[in-house]
Amino acid sequence: MSNMIDILQKRRSIRLFSDKPVDAKQLEKLQQALLRAPTSRGKNPWQFIRVDDRNLLEKISMAKAHGSAFLAGAAVAYIICGDETVSDVWIEDCSIAAISLQYAAHDLGLGSCWAQIRLREHNDNQSAEEYLRTLLTIPEQMRILSIIGIGRPAEEKPGHPAEQLPKDRIHINSY
Repeated sequence: MSNMIDILQKRRSIRLFSDKPVDAKQLEKLQQALLRAPTSRGKNPWQFIRVDDRNLLEKISMAKAHGSAFLAGAAVAYIICGDETVSDVWIEDCSIAAISLQYAAHDLGLGSCWAQIRLREHNDNQSAEEYLRTLLTIPEQMRILSIIGIGRPAEEKPGHPAEQLPKDRIHINSY
């Protein structure tokens, strides 16, 4: 296993995946990462839908006009949902779970990429959330934050060099 700083230095969004599946042991560790994610006041407003069916992956890859096509090539995708009736900070809690999943995937030698769903359009008549809600029979009170596509990388990307980090975004003691 890697240390967290190493993961942060090397992780990149991967949108091209090989055909090799993610094994059961890795899926169990990804599940652990989701369910161990920190949550405000221990409310756990999140729910997750794991999709590994090829036909469904193809359909969810069409959730929005741009930025979700890569999901068709993923071995597995996790739809990150939050119940807004359970917690007013469901967005934050779901975001924490999603990034925990991405860091765990990297640590397992897998690639991942986030597809934003909340506040995105499927087409001129339907939101990406509505499209997925219908496709996956997601209850009305559940909001869909994002989809994380995961698989064995078919591309290599180096981490961002430290010299290119926007260090001017860090302020000490005041803005």
